[in-house]
Amino acid sequence: MNIPYGRQDVNKDDIDAVTRVLTSDYLTQGPVVPKFEESVSLHTGAKYAVAVNSATSALHIACMALGVSPGDYIWTSPITFVASANCALYCGATIDFVDIDPISYNMSVTALSKKLELANKKNTLPKVVIPVHLAGQSCDMLEIHKLSKKYGFKIIEDASHAIGAKYLNKPVGNCLYSDITVFSFHPVKIITSVEGGMAVTNNNNLSMIMERLRSHGITRSTTEMIGEPDGPWYYEQLELGFNYRMSDVHAALGINQMKRLEEFIVKRNVIASYYDEILQDLPIKTPSQNLDCYSSFHLYVIRIPENDRNFNRRQVFERLRSNGIGANVHYIPIYRQPYFKKFNFSSKDFPESEKYYSEALSLPLFPSLSKKQQDKIINILSMPIGHQALF
Repeated sequence: MNIPYGRQDVNKDDIDAVTRVLTSDYLTQGPVVPKFEESVSLHTGAKYAVAVNSATSALHIACMALGVSPGDYIWTSPITFVASANCALYCGATIDFVDIDPISYNMSVTALSKKLELANKKNTLPKVVIPVHLAGQSCDMLEIHKLSKKYGFKIIEDASHAIGAKYLNKPVGNCLYSDITVFSFHPVKIITSVEGGMAVTNNNNLSMIMERLRSHGITRSTTEMIGEPDGPWYYEQLELGFNYRMSDVHAALGINQMKRLEEFIVKRNVIASYYDEILQDLPIKTPSQNLDCYSSFHLYVIRIPENDRNFNRRQVFERLRSNGIGANVHYIPIYRQPYFKKFNFSSKDFPESEKYYSEALSLPLFPSLSKKQQDKIINILSMPIGHQALF
């Protein structure tokens, strides 16, 4: 694609930071990963941070640290990447979904409250709820947290889209309203470590468990050991963990990218504002922003009404793609995926998610997207259906 929907922004300082690690004594399990964890912890205000090789891994060990196991129920949004649900299935738990809010496209507090009330009567309350901050705008975490206190569930914030975002004037990831928050550093996300993720928490015990789980369940800390050490070389495996570690090479890039986080967020918001301004006269719905939130704008999602024959989403999508513009759809509801058919979800239970999926289209948004490129996107988007682009 000439203009992808998202892309990384890597400069010479980033490359130099990685090169320094490549020529150092440590490529992995060295001093750089803890420094990256510290930078994210300082930014969010969370006490502890655990770096891993992907946000999927972070979601998995977050579920495990909270004791998710067969027989438990885990709820998340259906409008997200499949990893938000798969993490529960990895633990043998039962997954279910909460319909989205028609304005923010995040998990609906109203739908969650009604579903919890019914589950309480059936004795099927969730052990963990995983709200997803779609496109970089925070869910209504204060209200979700209130419901967690009433019904006794834990909360993992899937903030894969939202590092650098704010909720109630505080950084997303401070864990004031959740047990654990997870970030992604995939190349199309806000910052990148090439591949990588991180779980942050204010709970020391959860942090220690996740640190062990990312590295085969092994500890070298005498305070965590069951037996007496045989010597300074001694270690113990306390759980069946995984090789989910992040390397120093990846962390070096992540640290340098964190220095540019605010710059990235400002640029993304400027680009989103220009879209808002120029698209206001078209028969589409631009993203709504809650006054309690400052979005990181990982995605810019427009909605094209189904019933407008003169402005059809599929035709717009194909036209954009044929002109080298990487329009995309985020996301296909998870319950529609072939693997999830066996769980017998009904699309009728998620009317807002269905309506969203029938209309949603993501336009390109990344820090280096120029106004000239935006104008090209907007011009092609604005053409009447049936009009042939000449470039």
